[in-house]
Amino acid sequence: MFKLKIYMLPNLSSSNLHCSQATVRQPVVKNMLKALYFQFTVGVLPMYAVTFIGYWAYGSSTSTYLLNSVNGPIWVKAIANIPAFLQTVIALHIFASPMYEYLDTRYWITGSALNVKNLSFRIGVKGGYLAITTLVSAMLPFLGDFMSLTGAVSTFPLTFILANHMYLVAKKTKLTSLHKLWHWFNVCFFSCMSLAAAVAALRLIAVDSKNYNLFADL
Repeated sequence: MFKLKIYMLPNLSSSNLHCSQATVRQPVVKNMLKALYFQFTVGVLPMYAVTFIGYWAYGSSTSTYLLNSVNGPIWVKAIANIPAFLQTVIALHIFASPMYEYLDTRYWITGSALNVKNLSFRIGVKGGYLAITTLVSAMLPFLGDFMSLTGAVSTFPLTFILANHMYLVAKKTKLTSLHKLWHWFNVCFFSCMSLAAAVAALRLIAVDSKNYNLFADL
């Protein structure tokens, strides 16, 4: 007979076994679901409104960053740019969260998010990441076109296609035919959108590569 020995790792309390991301409190799942439902229904309306109204107002020759084509007082443009900047910072954090999680795990950053060691490590790592990406973006504004391509081949599939497909697989025995049809519609529709966005991004890269230079004022 073989004897099974169980070795206990030190300092692994239940609080240390929580997700190592820098969250002060555990996420409230119900509120998160409400936010997701809102975002994917009412929340998408302003996004599409800006896209189509902008195209109607300025045509295909408009800048990829719509606010560059808007005329008016400087303070109005500044107020419009501030939310865009904040949204970019939030988006960078969201899509960099796998890297943050890896670093937290790799360097054993556990426990309270307000711990001095944890807080300083996360501020240094995340702040350094944002500083480097901001510098590279300013130095190589052509990078924006590659970000469009990256979004087309990764953000679209991960956010809209994979999520719907995973839900179909997980709930396939509990969904009505109407629910299944809705999720398959999302998979097919956003697959087409992803393909169209990838083609548009490649075109942007081909056209804009002739005009960019380091630290170009766009």
